[in-house]
Amino acid sequence: MGQDQTKQQIEKGLHLYQSNQIEKALRVWTRVLEKSADPAGRFRVLGCLITAHAEMGRYKDMLKFAVVQIDTARELEDPDYLTESYLNLARSNEKLCEFQKTISYCKTCLNMQGTTVSLKLNGQVSLSMGNAFLGLSIFQKALECFEKALRYAHNNDDKMLECRVCCSLGNFYTQIKDYEKALFFPCKAVELVNDYGKDWSLKYRAMSQYHMAVAYRKLGRLADAMDCCEESMKIALQHGDRPLQALCLLCFADIHRSRKDIQTAFPRYDSSMSIMTEIGNRLGLVQVLLGMTKCWMMQKELDKALESIEKAQELAEGLGNKLGLLKLHCLCERIYRTKGQQRELRDHVVKFHECVEEMELYCGMCGESIGEKNNQLQALPCSHFFHLKCLQTNGTRGCPNCRRSSVKPGYV
Repeated sequence: MGQDQTKQQIEKGLHLYQSNQIEKALRVWTRVLEKSADPAGRFRVLGCLITAHAEMGRYKDMLKFAVVQIDTARELEDPDYLTESYLNLARSNEKLCEFQKTISYCKTCLNMQGTTVSLKLNGQVSLSMGNAFLGLSIFQKALECFEKALRYAHNNDDKMLECRVCCSLGNFYTQIKDYEKALFFPCKAVELVNDYGKDWSLKYRAMSQYHMAVAYRKLGRLADAMDCCEESMKIALQHGDRPLQALCLLCFADIHRSRKDIQTAFPRYDSSMSIMTEIGNRLGLVQVLLGMTKCWMMQKELDKALESIEKAQELAEGLGNKLGLLKLHCLCERIYRTKGQQRELRDHVVKFHECVEEMELYCGMCGESIGEKNNQLQALPCSHFFHLKCLQTNGTRGCPNCRRSSVKPGYV
């Protein structure tokens, strides 16, 4: 198969994919991969296969094609191709929750000296790295990466990238419980979709609506949360987007739990867990198990709650997700306090405070924990964040967290 024929077949696959004939598109692209002698064409079709498998939640296949694409890029001996292939390798590992590998591949991308094409990819690299740091609960570095990605998006007038970064920032602020910002950023993403997204994939609307649903639930606006989640789920079902279906089911379950409708929540958690397990979203599984634990606690089934916690803890430790571990220690503290088991209670109190210190989840001005309740936060240029009210009251003459870090013995 020559260059022209390869190009025609790739376009045919794209047309099928955009008209939601996904399996037919995959068959066309797979044939191109088997028959084409054009390395540049093979590289492009591998990119199509990587994107398609990412959207369907077939992350192991996504990784397999990313590895093949690296070899093709080396054959082409072009730094732009190599940068793009390492980005796809990073994104594959991000989806599989291999966060340390993601960060390593992202750093490889940023160290490459390509042309303007590679420079335009730096925003996507920064976004992927930010998502990985967020998965590890390294909040300062996550925020640094998201802000870099946003600057790249603005400098390149890349509205799609800006939309994706806004969704990640919504997730970031949800985790540290500034729910006003957690809602602001996905609302901004929806604005971008409405203003610029006429020719975009519907996944951008669905993704934005999902993050709005999460923020609305956290703010107690459950009817709004349900409306947004239903719209997101409708698009996810139309397009076979299994990862988003799993997240929407988790959100539905959390909404029902917030309404104290435990009997409706449990089947949603089970359905979400089934898909999360199928696609390999271990971080999502931690969130599902946290929700199920809270349901068991509401029903006073403390031993079943502890069984869920044990499963979640094993996953969170394997991922290096410190925030998940902190939440689990907090739930254990409540359970063992109720049971009157003082030794276990003390153990989890100590571990909880170790997690807070390690993640720097406290305001360096007032000393109170960040993330215990909904509070408006403000980041300084160094990306350390504080209670907004503390900054307004005290002002700042440099970051107190940075000053504290600089005097720690052996701190690098």
